[in-house]
Amino acid sequence: MGKYFGTDGFRGEANQTLTADHAYQVGRFLGWYFGELKRRSGDRSAPRIVIGKDTRRSSYMFEYTLIAGLTASGADAYMLHVTTTPSVAYIARVDAFDCGIMISASHNPYFDNGIKLINSQGEKMDESVISLIEDYLDGNLCVFGNRYTELPYALRENIGKTVDYASGRNRYIGYLISLGMYSFRGMKVGLDCANGSSWNIAKAVFEALGATAYVINAEPDGLNINENAGSTHIEALQKFVRKNRLDVGFAYDGDADRCLCVDENGDVVTGDHILYVYGAYMKERGKLVNNTVVTTVMSNYGLYKAFDALGVGYAKTPVGDKYVYEYMTEHGCRLGGEQSGHIIFSKYATTGDGILTSMKIMEVIMAKKTPLSKLCEPLKIYPQVLLNIAVTEKDKAQDDCDVVAAVKRAEEQLNGCGRILVRASGTEPLVRIMVEAESKKICKELSDSVASVLYRKGYAVK
Repeated sequence: MGKYFGTDGFRGEANQTLTADHAYQVGRFLGWYFGELKRRSGDRSAPRIVIGKDTRRSSYMFEYTLIAGLTASGADAYMLHVTTTPSVAYIARVDAFDCGIMISASHNPYFDNGIKLINSQGEKMDESVISLIEDYLDGNLCVFGNRYTELPYALRENIGKTVDYASGRNRYIGYLISLGMYSFRGMKVGLDCANGSSWNIAKAVFEALGATAYVINAEPDGLNINENAGSTHIEALQKFVRKNRLDVGFAYDGDADRCLCVDENGDVVTGDHILYVYGAYMKERGKLVNNTVVTTVMSNYGLYKAFDALGVGYAKTPVGDKYVYEYMTEHGCRLGGEQSGHIIFSKYATTGDGILTSMKIMEVIMAKKTPLSKLCEPLKIYPQVLLNIAVTEKDKAQDDCDVVAAVKRAEEQLNGCGRILVRASGTEPLVRIMVEAESKKICKELSDSVASVLYRKGYAVK
């Protein structure tokens, strides 16, 4: 990860960590860089860059400052307005844009925001380009054989323009509807839109496919995105499904690139359940290419036991849908994702797509004529304890020989009936200790045994 951009973009509190000036400079670079690439290939046309945003109040500020930077550098900015991250990825790919920008901090609270960059293939921006942006932000840009302390402005007719591109968002909605293999008629479906990007999309898709959609948290005011709503606060949807006796419920996050579910009993269905249900469905139909589902190291031990019982193979990547997608692309896998609900169906999308995920779960329910609780039944989730220990030096603490020895002792005690994972956080000064075992008591004992070493060695912040 870089100085500004993490695994999911440049994210931080609006006008603190991530400022309007940062956004302007990012726009200046992207407009100039993609224009320069065109010029060097003999193409004098303006770069075309598509932009979407979520419902945070600060998203408008970042949208305008990004556009100011883009057009000042000679790029044309196409505005999707409030939309989802996967829609930006889809439109960037199918409409041949030079790149895409999504303004969102995903599941974070309203006062945070972020800039996610997407390449022309609808994938996360190449790391080489991200590195150049960071160099420019630090006044240390060297590219095309030259050093730049400032970038040239576009002049006269070369100044960029803005284009209202709401039609692109509508075309994405049409694409989702076209993927519906079954009518959802007769199904009562709850949708929690987190007062975010999906608020004006999800209902339209489900109703077009015949479902009776019951929607909550679809009244964004700029300050209520993810507030006691959506996939990070799924208890609201659980109560809603139970109260209204719905057949199923789906909860999205702020930019709708993740989805968690609630079954007909009001019980939570995690990303691991989704991978199991759809992985089993693909295996049954002979559609699971390479017989592999791609997970991250945070997936539950029970998922692997369930896959073993089905004869389904699996891969484990570092945490982050970026790494899941990279593995899927390299090995030709069709299904992968995270426990948090970032699920990638690579035949249909290049990113996690919450609405697509909910449609795919509906497909299995309709095809099997089976409620979601029964589809999930074979997957037994192991009890888990996750400790987040604030530390002074996270990498040093994680690699300490005594910490490593404590982890090894815990693994020996588990003896193949669970697992322990100790890793440094990618974004915070934390060491995360995760234990899964046959009982909560064992989880707590083993996690505490490793944490005690961190405290004894002086790494933990008391």
